[in-house]
Amino acid sequence: MNGRVNLIWLGRREGAPEWRLGEVVTAEAAPAAVAACVERCAPDPAAQAWLFWDSLLGVPDPAAAERALLRPGDVWHAGLRLGMAGRPGLIDFVEPTWMLNADPDPAAEATSWRISLRACLVRAEALRRLGGPRPEFQTLDGAALEMGHRYVRRGALTRHVPWLAPTPALAPVGLTAEDEVRFVSWRFGPFWARWAVGRAVLSGYLGPWEAARAWRRVAGGARPADPPVLHGPGGKAPAGARVSVVIPTLDRYPYLRVILKQLAAQTIPPREVLVVDQTPPERRESGLEKEVPGLPLRVLWRDQAGQCSSRNAAIQAAGGDFLLFVDDDDEAPPDLIEAHLANLERFGAEVSCGVAEEAGAGPLPPAFTYVRASDVFPTNNSMVRRSALRGSGLFDFAFERGARADGDLRLRLSRSGALMVLNPAISVLHHHAPRGGLRSHRARVVTYGSSRRKLLDRHLPSATEIYLARRYFTPRQVREMLWLRAFGTLSAHGGLARRVAKMAVGLVSLPLSGLAMVRQYRKATEMLRRFPQIPALG
Repeated sequence: MNGRVNLIWLGRREGAPEWRLGEVVTAEAAPAAVAACVERCAPDPAAQAWLFWDSLLGVPDPAAAERALLRPGDVWHAGLRLGMAGRPGLIDFVEPTWMLNADPDPAAEATSWRISLRACLVRAEALRRLGGPRPEFQTLDGAALEMGHRYVRRGALTRHVPWLAPTPALAPVGLTAEDEVRFVSWRFGPFWARWAVGRAVLSGYLGPWEAARAWRRVAGGARPADPPVLHGPGGKAPAGARVSVVIPTLDRYPYLRVILKQLAAQTIPPREVLVVDQTPPERRESGLEKEVPGLPLRVLWRDQAGQCSSRNAAIQAAGGDFLLFVDDDDEAPPDLIEAHLANLERFGAEVSCGVAEEAGAGPLPPAFTYVRASDVFPTNNSMVRRSALRGSGLFDFAFERGARADGDLRLRLSRSGALMVLNPAISVLHHHAPRGGLRSHRARVVTYGSSRRKLLDRHLPSATEIYLARRYFTPRQVREMLWLRAFGTLSAHGGLARRVAKMAVGLVSLPLSGLAMVRQYRKATEMLRRFPQIPALG
């Protein structure tokens, strides 16, 4: 170890144990006491990490803390084992189908922001930069959840390691309505807090008087500013990495030629480039291998078009230890492969995710401008260790001609324990070619962006999106996703007149939007009878 691992003992001072890894400080198991302890102790320059531990769990095992520090991450906790799964329930009314809102198995090692300070190891640098629990919460569990969400949103890699806490574990402390409202208000802002409380009352999650009392105590208080992000870009690629590049294509030869030439000029050359060509035979163009001399290109022909079967075929045929997924209408910088390898090496991750600068779409959202645990798996700019796919399986054929195949694989990768890191310094330019790809199957006719720009566009969930939600999320989360998507048809970007016009159009077409979602829901129900169909890695 590079420094002390100090113990924050949540209990009586006279019961504090001997601790061979560092110093022991005591605090009452209450938000204000723990917050004061962190503020007093966190500046310690000799500390490598801090272990928060509830005395009711007995004496912590120093070997477990040492074992955790050898694993990738910034925070290691046993929150899901200690009953934090699905909490706070109020988040389901704001981000119901956020990828990190689907909890993995409490017995599994995986990324999870639902920490419990009753058994939680935090790197000292993360504690110094991102802060400790907020003293305004009524319960320690409420303060821990806000801290965990703040951490994961500011770049800390938070990992659930169930073996950190002994068996049997403690029962969780109940969250108060005030803690839940404070969590949503601080993490999402007043607009979404009002929405969440309103939906919670209408759905029966909170009683009207309970919600009103909680709102009165929280509303009007200052919302704490987010701390600076934890990680910046950097890292060095390992030597000798074997990378297979996977590119499905359909009727986009002018775009495809551009990305192939850019892959031939990479600072770390690929072992092979596998192009899966689904263009109808009468429009196929052969001889691509001769156009890019020196590029180890293999073309796999498929008469039946489909994104999942095409990528699965390329994965099974690939010989590399790493698989890089890009689209045929991407443009890549010369260090794309090197940057992904460096990202994997730096964080000990299994998946490296980049970003796509959309041609003509403006700047990226703030959440895609800093390094953090990834809640996306963009199949036009991601690299995965081949070994990680043994635990997750390949692409589900349910998404063969529909949207969200990437989201489905991302959830399975994360649930199988893969650490996924998003690095915005790894960027491609995505052209959104007007023909080919999922547009051939009419799976991407209306996007979120177009629905906010155009008065008549409605971004409604497809059957495959609802299928994905019902596979991994609770009935309440699925229901709230549908409510949010329905009311999202009333929203537009731009001036007041444009927003009013969009709301008027949306209100008139709201019954049609509801009927369309009912039809897609029924299709998703039928899909659940036939799927999933997920091949294993051969």
